[in-house]
Amino acid sequence: MLARYGSALVPLALLAVACSKAAPPPDEGASPPASASSGAVAAGSAPPLNPSAPRRELPATTVTLDGALHPAPIAPGRRIYARSLRAWIHERPSKSSERLGYFRAGASLLLRGERAALEGCAAGWYPVEPRGFVCAEGSATLDDSDAVVAAYRGLAADFGSKLPYIYGTVRRPGPIYTRLPSREEATQAERDLDERMATWLSAEGEVGASYAQHVWLRGQAPPDARLAWDAKQSDPLPTFLGVGRSLPTPEGQLDHGPALVGARMKSRQGLSLLKTLLFEGRRYGVTTDLDVVPTDRLRPIQGSERHGVEIGKDAQFPFAFVRSETARFKRLEKGKLLDAGAASYWSVLKLTGKQSFFQRRLHFETVDGLYISDQDASRLDAAKKMPAWGKNGERWFDINVSKQTLVAYEGTRAVYATLISTGEAGLEDPAHTKATKRGIFRIHTKHVSTTMDSDAVGEEFELRDVPYVQYFEEGYALHGAYWHDRFGTPKSHGCINLTPEDARRLFFFTQPALPEGWHSAMQKLTGTVLFVHP
Repeated sequence: MLARYGSALVPLALLAVACSKAAPPPDEGASPPASASSGAVAAGSAPPLNPSAPRRELPATTVTLDGALHPAPIAPGRRIYARSLRAWIHERPSKSSERLGYFRAGASLLLRGERAALEGCAAGWYPVEPRGFVCAEGSATLDDSDAVVAAYRGLAADFGSKLPYIYGTVRRPGPIYTRLPSREEATQAERDLDERMATWLSAEGEVGASYAQHVWLRGQAPPDARLAWDAKQSDPLPTFLGVGRSLPTPEGQLDHGPALVGARMKSRQGLSLLKTLLFEGRRYGVTTDLDVVPTDRLRPIQGSERHGVEIGKDAQFPFAFVRSETARFKRLEKGKLLDAGAASYWSVLKLTGKQSFFQRRLHFETVDGLYISDQDASRLDAAKKMPAWGKNGERWFDINVSKQTLVAYEGTRAVYATLISTGEAGLEDPAHTKATKRGIFRIHTKHVSTTMDSDAVGEEFELRDVPYVQYFEEGYALHGAYWHDRFGTPKSHGCINLTPEDARRLFFFTQPALPEGWHSAMQKLTGTVLFVHP
């Protein structure tokens, strides 16, 4: 059974379990090391800061709360290049030392010195900016002409868009190729190819060739799919995708040798792509682990276009977000509430501050003299009592599970607010249900993207490169959710879902900061505070 949420059809089971409470081990890149868990503390206090923690010195790419990208200048100097999806950065030149984060193929780090040691690394450990050491063999190299490094060149995560990669969910499982297949090879690997392509090219709506094909080109208009197929059109091919040439295998990935088909897509699977291109009339995507998939077997993901507001610029307290798609305004006439029309989902309402109970339901008064129910809208006000970490000037998040809202603060000043989706079990016990854990936490691990999956019977799924993930406790995280557009309603498996654009903006607002070139940063005791409460 399929359900439509926003701009894409996504399996219901995938929507329900898109955030696993049990974080994968560190080697899987989706959770912090055990030592990094912050834990909750007594109400009214935050986990302590570590004043001796290293601080970033070099400028790094950032995104401000208005969504503007501020890329860092390219610093000159010798570099080390990732040739894996996780090239680890260690605190000391030893694999037994604490991990500070990792960088990913497509990125490089500036060296801050010569080889420091050889312990467990024949090619040597090199110090990188702004801190840490990287082993220059296996997952990283000093050779910028390495085949894996060359293949990823220019294909790093895109911080200028709401999603760092191109995304699609599997609609019709099929082969995952190790290289671009010719039309003849594809026909042999997919016996029903001609019939299936004819059906897809003529189908209407979200299952056809006309649906959201601009996604594959990052918003650019694509050529007509039928004309391209009939004429066997091809785009210019980059060197690493040359005809008959298998793509290089990133370190840590399974090498399939000369085989054309390396694996098969699965139902309830979301894939992330670095780029797409036409080859002999068919559009293929290059995945983030350098496989090749036909995009006609995927549903292109647009993700929600919505985002929050800057307080003081776009909204002033008190105000409310409309969080129901069926919300209605009411007007008071002769002591009775009468319908006054629809209230648009996600719209921001200016309030007078007055509120009253009508028909046993709390209603907020707008500056236009209308009323809206607290069932349909969430009222936001400045914090009545400022916590210690706010008084100390820290950035922090006030997350209200009942209202499904997040307010970002810089010290005592509220700067941003938005709607969220917490665990679908609401305020029930998170130890036994799909509810979000409540308490006071610090963000300890951040990933530009990471895979989330589940092998629980009946709830199997795999989502590659879930965007802008920020872990704050065990397997609980803030992250972008591209698979639904029902923010303001509890929807997750326990994590805190953000729209892709909100996730992007808030990722760069928080600590630990992401140094230039890093894909993940881990730092205990110093991260941004989350106050998650009913």
